[in-house]
Amino acid sequence: MPETQCDILLVNPERVELVEAALHRFKTGIFPSEQASLPPVSADRNDGSDDGFWDDPELAWARPYTVRSGSLVIPVSGVLLKDFPYTLKGIVTGYEYIGAALSRGLADPGVGRIVLDIDSPGGLVGGLFDLADRVYYARSEKPIVAVANEHAYSAAYAIASAASEITVARTGGVGSVGVVVTHVDVSKALESEGVRITFVHAGKRKMDGNPYQALSERARNSIQSRVNAIYDIFVATVARNRGMGEEAVRQTEAAIFLPHEAIEVGFADRIGSLDETLSAFAEPVTRKGDDTMSKDNSAVEETAHEEALAAARAEGVEAGKAAGAEAERARIGAILDSDEAKSRPAAARQVALRTGLSVEDARAFLTGLPEEKSEENPGSMFVASMNGDEHPNLGAGADNPSTDAEDRVTRAFAAVGVRYEQ
Repeated sequence: MPETQCDILLVNPERVELVEAALHRFKTGIFPSEQASLPPVSADRNDGSDDGFWDDPELAWARPYTVRSGSLVIPVSGVLLKDFPYTLKGIVTGYEYIGAALSRGLADPGVGRIVLDIDSPGGLVGGLFDLADRVYYARSEKPIVAVANEHAYSAAYAIASAASEITVARTGGVGSVGVVVTHVDVSKALESEGVRITFVHAGKRKMDGNPYQALSERARNSIQSRVNAIYDIFVATVARNRGMGEEAVRQTEAAIFLPHEAIEVGFADRIGSLDETLSAFAEPVTRKGDDTMSKDNSAVEETAHEEALAAARAEGVEAGKAAGAEAERARIGAILDSDEAKSRPAAARQVALRTGLSVEDARAFLTGLPEEKSEENPGSMFVASMNGDEHPNLGAGADNPSTDAEDRVTRAFAAVGVRYEQ
């Protein structure tokens, strides 16, 4: 197809095939038999602001509105699409449905907070950022919690980032703040089958990016320009939503993060399940127009809510610290067990325990050191190498004959730009 018709995707690259399959099913109307009864989407596009959106009981399975203990749970699952006012059991969810459920929840006096139940690889750009803005501004009216249950990647993370806070399942993940456009070149396959495509068109760029020819440099540059523009919007949106600097978001390089990693980079607030999140908000809800609830009770509820949030954040921080400590132990063990450390044990201990070098960098550093002799004082060969001809300025100096190994080791590491802690 011409590049002007290519779908710009905000998806986890590991799930591109899933997304493209869902898009094909959506465009061709190929859905399971249970879903065949859905009315044509083109005849039902709206934002749910009118009552008719929710009135048909036969569509309740495709437009769920579930309130549990004062929390409206909105499913955000499968591939995310524009111009689709339904959610279909983990296959696809439309931005229109999410927006309609959000509007109804904000107006519903029985809803005290909104929970986004997210398990999605991402989806289309069209309609996404408008929805993310709606979620961002809605969180000032009612608390909105996004739960990555299990994954909130790319477009799904754009929505999650707009919530008041983000919880990640302990086996889940978030991130993939990036943009992708796929181009399929089938020209060789057609040629091998003896098929030749002839274009009759007006406008020399009309067929740029079509799948029947190799991608031209001009078409590639055009697509890249559009990708960059969408990426800028994506980065700015996440930075605003999460209170981060744009450069910090860019530095994630569209990576996906495990729960403790997500907390460390600022992409999540706590680790937990959907049920745990709902249980934390199980206290009674203040209803609009309810004169029986005193201001004191409202204050108590607000305090309990804040305490629950604080406890949840503290739990996430502690989990992140524990994971970091485990990673550090693994790093030290890998350095000390490496082949390079076997003949340089003293130097290996210094590198493992007193620097932040990765395992790969530590092994490379040790490779450049002479092997230690077992009968010598531990670390003497390492220190001696630092005082040798290759490092004439690292010794104690002619005026100071001190043999303080720690001092020389510290200066040795400084000479190669490695932070060394005594």
